[in-house]
Parts: sequence; structure tokens; C-alpha cells
Amino acid sequence: MDRSSKVPVVILNGFLGSGKTTLFRNLLAQSKKKNISVCAIVNDMSELDVDGELIGNTDLVEDDSSILESIHSCVLSSKIGIRKLDQAVQKLVTTKAPELLIIETSGSCHPMPLIEYFKAQKQTMLTGVFALVDSLMLAHDFNYGETLIPQMRQNMMKGKRDTINLLVEQILFCSHLILTKADRIEQGKLPDIATYIQEINPFASTHSVLFGRLAIESLFELQEYDYFKVAQLVKELVPILEAEEQQADSPYDLVTRVIKDDRPFHPQRLWDTCHKYLGDRIYRSKGFFWLASRDKYSLLWNQAAGGISLELIGSWRSGIVEDENHGLLDTEIELLKEILANESGRFGDRHCDLTVIGDKTQVHLFTEKLIACFLTEDEIKLWKQGYIFEDPWPKNIVRMGS
Repeated sequence: MDRSSKVPVVILNGFLGSGKTTLFRNLLAQSKKKNISVCAIVNDMSELDVDGELIGNTDLVEDDSSILESIHSCVLSSKIGIRKLDQAVQKLVTTKAPELLIIETSGSCHPMPLIEYFKAQKQTMLTGVFALVDSLMLAHDFNYGETLIPQMRQNMMKGKRDTINLLVEQILFCSHLILTKADRIEQGKLPDIATYIQEINPFASTHSVLFGRLAIESLFELQEYDYFKVAQLVKELVPILEAEEQQADSPYDLVTRVIKDDRPFHPQRLWDTCHKYLGDRIYRSKGFFWLASRDKYSLLWNQAAGGISLELIGSWRSGIVEDENHGLLDTEIELLKEILANESGRFGDRHCDLTVIGDKTQVHLFTEKLIACFLTEDEIKLWKQGYIFEDPWPKNIVRMGS
């Protein structure tokens, strides 16, 4: 198969909360608007496939859901992840024949196994390995990138491997370095970050991208990934990563906890808990939830490092049925009631599904504190009686995609 007939592949790699999903969604939206045939694979290390649900339930793929493959409950760079990746790639390339394949990895994914996989493929051509790096995280945790290399050297001297190793190695293997959230750091500091990060990988081109605004046309201008430049790095890391594969349940001291509950959060208690217990090693938490003070709305919880945002996903069916001013026909309400009759939760279709990812020293404490934020049975009785709970969260929550 000659080069022109191979499907180009772009991998969006990067640490937890670096903005991969924002860029991913933006590129898919452009492909739809510009009638470009794109297939996509999204990966989540948690059993909760939050990113897959967010993308699969939007108009980005509503016309043809078969263009998206979701791989969750494993890290794509693990052995089982590579097997699932191969199945997804073969299926999409064979059945859809796309002009471009875009892969969003989970934040704990090491790029090397993916690069080695595509090096051996005949139907695809790896053209871009993008490392998305959170400028705000670098500013807070590494003095705008200045201390990243020194901390990596300390790890090497101690024979230690943690998230610093992962971040540095994601940069080492990338062909393109994408700096995100530059609008949230001190003005004039972006060149400092670029200078320090480029020392890690001077071969990568560096770009600042805000809110995922990258022209999809630029992806078709990329040349094939240069495997020769990373050959020695691969040789050095193969035995290390193979040893880490034996501890695949918690690579880089990362652990995941999942919270599933049908109860709403107490808004004030949740606010206080996040301000008191959200440590710097809770790297990522995300999912769907509801507040006792806003029981009509399905909300998206989106936390990266020290920042939390809430987004409006839509309305719960239960909330619509309970609203006296729902504005629907009687037949429509009856249909909603029939659907809700099959729900197993105490509050209709309302539920909370969250995943928390971070260092094993902090995740369990933070998760237990979050669980304590659900309404107690006595508070549920008050809620049913119409009690108004104190709510310090921002009043104006933006609807996702608006």
C-alpha cells in the first residue's frame, strides 16, 4: 500500500486535564461543518466513559455514531489497551475509510506503545503525536516550567517514576507541543514556558492553542512521524515500561475511584469540601451529577488541578415531569412517565456518576469527603418538603456547547 492510500492518524496525548477533549470536540465539529470524513477513538482509564458519553451524545456524531469508538476501563498504552486499539482501528479503517483518524488518549497514557503500534501498521500512517501541556499547571507546579527538568533529574537519581516522568516522556515523544490555557497565566510568561519545555524536545514544533481552536486543515499538512528520532529513547524505555505494565492497576502512583449514587449533593457542603480537601495531587475528576438546589438540571462536573467548572448538560426527565409549567402535551408527559417507570433510582433518572483520578495518597480521602456531601436521609425528607438549600455555586452555568 503506498503512502497516499494510507489513512493519516493524529494522536492527542497529554496529562490529565490538559484540554484534550476540548480540542477533540472542536476538531470533530469542524469535520462535520466542513464535510471532512473523520473517524475518532476516545480513551478513558476509568470505567465511567465520561468523554465517550459527552461526544457520543452530541450532534458531533448524531448522523453516524459508527465513526466513534470508545475504549474505557483501561489505559490505551497498556497491553489490553493496545489490543482494543487495534480492534477499533481495523474496524474504522475497514468499514468507514476515513480521510483522517483522530485518537484522544486518557491523561495517564504513555505515548510510546501507541507509536510502536502504528509503526507496524500498513493501512494507517501516524502523522501527528500532539502533547497537550497545561500552561496553568506548569505555572503553579513547576514555576512556569523552570523546575520540571530539575525534578525529573531528581527522580532519575532516586530511581523513581511518577507523574513527572509521564509528563516529560509525553513531551519527549511528541511531534507537536500544544500549550493550552495560556490565557489563564500571568501575561508575558508564555515564552518562558515555551523555552523551558522546548529544552525537553527541541525537535517538536510548539503552538499555543486556546479553547481547542486549531484548524483541522492543518492536520492534513503533517508529514509522517519520525520514528528514527525516538529510536534510542524507545530502546531505553522498553524494559522500564514493561516492568510498569506489571503494576498496570496504578501506573505512576495514579489511582481511580468511581462514585455512583442516586442522591443529590448538598451544594454548600460540596463547595466547602472542594475548597478544603481538593489537594494538588487530585489531578482530574469528572462526571455527571445534580444539586439539591437545582434538581431540574443534569450537570457536568469538570475538575483539572485546582480548577472546577460546572456545565449544564440538559434537564432530567424527572424534573420536566415535576414542573407544573413544563409546556408539553399530555401525551408527551405520559411517554416520559413510561420511560421513568423503568428507572431503578429513587429520584427517577437523576443520578451522580463521578470518577476521581489522582495520587494514591490523596484520592481516597477526597473521594470519601465527596461521598459525605450527598444528602442524608433527613435532608432528603427536607428536600421533598421543598426546603431551599444554601447554594454558593455560580448562578450562571453555561450550557455545554453554547
